[in-house]
Amino acid sequence: MEHVATEPAPTPLFSAGLEARTHAAGMVLDGTRVAYWSYEPVRVTPETRTILVIHGFRGDHHGLLRVADQLPEMRLIMPDLPGFGSSAAFAAAGHTVERYGRFISDFLAALRLGPDTVLLGHSFGSIIASHYVAAHPDTVAALILVNPIAAPALEGPKGLMTKLAVLYYEAAARLPRRLGQGLLRSQLIVRVMSETMAKTRDQQLRRFVHAQHSAYFSAFADRDSLLEAFKASVGSNVAEVAGSLTLPVLLIAGEKDEIATLPDQHTLLALLPDAHLDVIPGVGHLIHYETPEPAAGFIRRFLKDHSA
Repeated sequence: MEHVATEPAPTPLFSAGLEARTHAAGMVLDGTRVAYWSYEPVRVTPETRTILVIHGFRGDHHGLLRVADQLPEMRLIMPDLPGFGSSAAFAAAGHTVERYGRFISDFLAALRLGPDTVLLGHSFGSIIASHYVAAHPDTVAALILVNPIAAPALEGPKGLMTKLAVLYYEAAARLPRRLGQGLLRSQLIVRVMSETMAKTRDQQLRRFVHAQHSAYFSAFADRDSLLEAFKASVGSNVAEVAGSLTLPVLLIAGEKDEIATLPDQHTLLALLPDAHLDVIPGVGHLIHYETPEPAAGFIRRFLKDHSA
C-alpha cells in the first residue's frame, strides 16, 4: 500500500471562541463618528480587568486581535482611532497627539470607564497613551506600552529614513488626488514595508502579516489627516513625558525592533518612576502579530502584580 505524505494542517491563528467574545459598536464624539469593538471575558474572575487599547499609525483594531485572543479572561475595548479604519477623521481639529488625547478622555467618559481601567498603546498608540496619562494622571490604573516609541524619530540613525518618509507623505498630500491616493495605497510600497518589519521565519505567519497589512494599512480617511497623524507620530515620543508617568508602566519590546530600538527601551526604562521592561527575542516592531502569546503572558503577570 502506498503512503502519500501530506502537508501538516496550518496552525489556527485565532481561537474558535474569539468571535463569540466580539461586539461591534459605534458612537459620535464631538462630531466625529467612531467605531469600536469590545472583547468580553469568557468568564469574569478576580483577575478580570478592562483594557482600553490604542493601535498604531495606519493600523486599526484588527492589528491587536491576536493579543485580545490570548487574554480571554480580560475585557478589551479597541476603537479605530479617528482617521483610521472605520472611524471618520476629526471633524474640526488637527490629528495631533494632544487631540488624540482628548479623544481618549471623551471615549473613557462616554463608556463610563473609571480609574481602574488599564490603558494599552502600541507604537504610535504608545505616544498617544503616554501623553494622555501625563496630562490626565489618576484617570487610569496602569499603562502598557507595546513596541513603544521611546526616542525622537527625527534624530539618530533613523533620522534620515524618517525625513524621507515625511517627504513621501507630504508629496502624496500635494499631488492630484488620484495620484496621491495611489501613492499612499500602493500595494508595492505596503509589501516592502511589511517585508522589512516582519522577522518571523514561519511562512504561514508571514503570509498572515502581509495579508493584514494589505487589507488594513490603507484604511485611512483622507490624505490630509494621514499626513497630520504621521507628523504627530514622528514629532513626539514617550520619553518626553516619562517623568510624569508615576503609575505602574509595562514596556514590551522586540529584540529586533528597528523602529523602537532596544537600547532606546532601556534608556526609557531608566526615566520611568515605576516601570518594568520585558523583551521578546526574535521579533521586531510586530509583536502584536508575531508573538501575541508571550506579550499576553507579560500583560497578565503585570496586571496580577498590580491588581485593581
